[in-house]
Amino acid sequence: MGLCIKKSKKGAFTIIELLTVMSIIVILIGLLVPASNKVRRFAMDVRQKAQFHSIEAALELFYSEHEMYPPSGALDESPVPGYTDDLFEYCGAMKLAEAMMGQDLMGYHPDSLFRSDGIGGTSGGKDLYDSNDAWDALQWNGNLKSRRGPYLPLENANAYRLEELYKQTDPYRSDRFVLGDVYNRVSNLKTGRRVGMPILYYKADTSKNAHDRLDPDNPNNIYDYLDNYDLVLLGFPGQAMPPAGPSHELEDARRFYANTRNDKVSIDRPYKADTYILISAGFDGEYGTADDICNFDWKYMELP
Repeated sequence: MGLCIKKSKKGAFTIIELLTVMSIIVILIGLLVPASNKVRRFAMDVRQKAQFHSIEAALELFYSEHEMYPPSGALDESPVPGYTDDLFEYCGAMKLAEAMMGQDLMGYHPDSLFRSDGIGGTSGGKDLYDSNDAWDALQWNGNLKSRRGPYLPLENANAYRLEELYKQTDPYRSDRFVLGDVYNRVSNLKTGRRVGMPILYYKADTSKNAHDRLDPDNPNNIYDYLDNYDLVLLGFPGQAMPPAGPSHELEDARRFYANTRNDKVSIDRPYKADTYILISAGFDGEYGTADDICNFDWKYMELP
């Protein structure tokens, strides 16, 4: 009697079935990637707001100790080497960094005049932040004991010298610090590590009462767009030189006043009219665009 042997056939996908599965996978990836990017962006925005809360707490501590907020005006009295009529600029972003950390990240000196060269004291003749300026050890130790802060933990301050971000830093001293945001959009030119864009700082002039979107140079404006204007003009960090065209939307001074206008009141009035404004370039790394993060809730407005 012969044996009947049945051969089992292994199932296999047809071309149509494979294409169908692959199409489903592609569709799912197309749905998940944008959602993942939105979650990541939202998380970064939350981190940026948390950083601003930390800076605000530090600024309030600074205010309680010194009875003022740091100034933010761009010009100071420091002469440019080799020139007698020109000045360095020392913008709001740099003055914020000095107030929070000191020019050497070892604490703010209460005798500071917020000059780019670090000269201070009652007579304006002492280098407050340079231990090599003919100071003996006793004097330097006394200097350090007079310091306040740092008001932010060094490891969380995201402090970088301007020369670590920009290849061309004129009209600023390249060795002065700014505080970076959390988005890590650019590369540190010295280390190659990803770092954030400078945080812009503007102090309110409470003796004034205007917020003129039509005339940014109105002398009665509570906030002065010039406080960080030349920093904005440096363009995106890492460029060989500032671009010939607009570098950021904030280069149009009207954009600053539109973005900082308090839309909850009917007249032209800024947010934080009696304190200060902080601005991060946001996820896209461009100042003045709709994704900027500020220390207030704002809406992107069309220019007048």
